[in-house]
Amino acid sequence: MPQVCGRPRTADRLGRSLLERLIVVTDLFQRGIAVKVLDGIAQGEHTERSLILDLALALAEDRRRDVVHKTRLGLDAARARGKVGGRPWVVDDDKRAVILARREKGKSIRVIASAVDVSVGTVSGVLAEAATGWFSEQRPKSDMVLT
Repeated sequence: MPQVCGRPRTADRLGRSLLERLIVVTDLFQRGIAVKVLDGIAQGEHTERSLILDLALALAEDRRRDVVHKTRLGLDAARARGKVGGRPWVVDDDKRAVILARREKGKSIRVIASAVDVSVGTVSGVLAEAATGWFSEQRPKSDMVLT
C-alpha cells in the first residue's frame, strides 16, 4: 500500500500551473506516494496518473486563467472609472520636495526620514525615483484609491 503524502482539497492545490501540477503528481507517484484529492472531479485516492486526474488538473488550470482574466478586466474597468489601485501614497508632492531639498543639503537619509515622519525605506525610494525619473512618469494623478 502506498504512503499517502498529502490531502489537497482540490487538484489545483498541487501547483501553480498545469505543467507544475503534472510534474508534482508524477514525482509523487514515482516515489510510491498516493495523492488523495478531497473534492472535485478527481476526488479520491490516486496512486498513478489517470485520465480523470489529468482532466482535473487541466480544468484547474483553465479556472485559474479565467480568474486572472476576470481580475484584469475588473481592474481595467476600475481604472477607466478613474480609480487607482494599490495603497495610498505616503509621500505627497510637498513631502517629496522636502526630502529632495534636505538630501541636496547633505542630510542623511535617517535624519530626513525622522524629520518628514516616514520610514528610511520610503526616503530611499523617493531618492531612487528622483534619480530615475520614475515618480513623475508613473505616479497616478488622481487621489482616489481603489479598495
